[in-house]
Amino acid sequence: MKGVTYVSSIKRSMGTFSLMMTGLGSIIGSGWLFGAWRAAGIAGPAAIFSWIIGMIVILFIALSYAELGSMFPESGGMVRYAQYTHGSFVGFIAAWANWIAIVSVIPTEAIASIQYMHSWPFAWTKTLMNGNDLTLFGIALVIVLLLIYFFLNYWTVQLFSRANNLITVFKIIIPLLTIIGLITAGFHPGNFHLPSQGFTPNGWSGVFTAVAISGIVFSFNGFQSPINMAGEAKNPKRSIPIAIIGSLLIAVIIYVLLQITFIGAVDPSLAAKGWGSIEFSSPFANLAIALSVNWLAIVLYLDAFVSPSGTGTTYTATTARMIYGMEQNGYFPKIFGKIHPFYGVPRPAMFFNLVVSLLFLFIFRGWGALAEVISVATIISYICGPISVMALRKIGVHFRRPLKVKGLSIIAPLGFIFATFILYWARWPLTGEVMFIMIIGLPLYFYYQMKNKWEGFRKDLKASIWLIVYLIVMALFSYLGSEKFGGINVIKYGWDFIFLVVLSIIFYYWGVKSAWESIYLKEAEEVNKEAYATDKKSNHAG
Repeated sequence: MKGVTYVSSIKRSMGTFSLMMTGLGSIIGSGWLFGAWRAAGIAGPAAIFSWIIGMIVILFIALSYAELGSMFPESGGMVRYAQYTHGSFVGFIAAWANWIAIVSVIPTEAIASIQYMHSWPFAWTKTLMNGNDLTLFGIALVIVLLLIYFFLNYWTVQLFSRANNLITVFKIIIPLLTIIGLITAGFHPGNFHLPSQGFTPNGWSGVFTAVAISGIVFSFNGFQSPINMAGEAKNPKRSIPIAIIGSLLIAVIIYVLLQITFIGAVDPSLAAKGWGSIEFSSPFANLAIALSVNWLAIVLYLDAFVSPSGTGTTYTATTARMIYGMEQNGYFPKIFGKIHPFYGVPRPAMFFNLVVSLLFLFIFRGWGALAEVISVATIISYICGPISVMALRKIGVHFRRPLKVKGLSIIAPLGFIFATFILYWARWPLTGEVMFIMIIGLPLYFYYQMKNKWEGFRKDLKASIWLIVYLIVMALFSYLGSEKFGGINVIKYGWDFIFLVVLSIIFYYWGVKSAWESIYLKEAEEVNKEAYATDKKSNHAG
């Protein structure tokens, strides 16, 4: 298994504010355009609490990754930490899940733009959607956007990164204008307690399910950006936690206000029929038109291209680097490790991701369906973080930690427990379907293990048993669980929560104990030392 090539000339020039803006810009994407509508359809007015719960869950997980990011300030580190502590098998599953989650974002952002175009006052735009699914014409336009994302990275990867601050400010201003515009145009407080619906029309199980599949996890996924930029932070110990916590807190305030605005702006006669029955292809634009706030509708149509396209273009670059990194780890054919000599981009990896994006587009034709898949795959990729960070405190005691999170012995297991709950809340059969997507990648892993003559495979497999059993148990638990979460009700509502806590604790400590000092941990030590040397040189120069 060949090692990864790391960049040694890291420039530590990013301050706390820049890191926080990077995180906020990543969090405020297409999720705000559809998330409030999707969450209200599942949880009703109580969706307000879904956003708060989602933020708290992601925060606990993010703090585990914050310490890891400061230890290993490298590009694409989110897909490497599990391999450092548990070997290639766990590393591959975590990397595969993270790649599935990220590559799915590319068509999701393009779909968001086209769905908002559907509300344009032109006859041809009305043929873009059939209900909540794209028509063939709509799919054709999404493909055009995907090609634009592709070619912007194919020749000039820096184009959107140079305008990042401007786009981020734009992303923040437009939601705030939407909140002000809709509340002043028409707000119905009675929508929060309609006689036929109440505040929690689907109970608290609806609130929890909304966290998992309405786009909330998908929206908060941008917390990764400050962590991935850890190598460029002037003061990682101070900047990373402030950037993560700050961006999440600002984002949750914006999202909660958007949720309140959406619930209050809907016509009471529509809400009375059931929040789940409200069909919007362009939620906030539809409301703006209904309330005759035409200027806001125009602004939203513009933002529906700017925000998602900025994110889609960035993720096109990111996923190409992920495939390149997985090839460097020995999981993909060598062709995906080729870098263009002039433009410096991994073009074969970009072509591969384009094909996968098109495949996802044809399978999942709407924003909501893709957001569900992304959310569950994301959580699967996150479960290793809390375990890896605590494992490194045992087998990597001597590692330098620019940021040592206080109370991590409590934060990490809680993060793992919360992630487990979100997997369950995603409801059967979605949990089983995404587990199947995880299995699809295993033949690729085994092929390269065979090429490497199964070197070190036995120990890697032993270190991965906890994760294999965990995924099987979670799929089975979801199937047998409460009918409120799509199960066959063998495990009743209430008891399912108790059993999940117990199972989570067992798997958490099993996972931490399974870590071992593999060859990959030695690679991690080299990365840690190199980062320390670069940091000393930078401080000395300063």
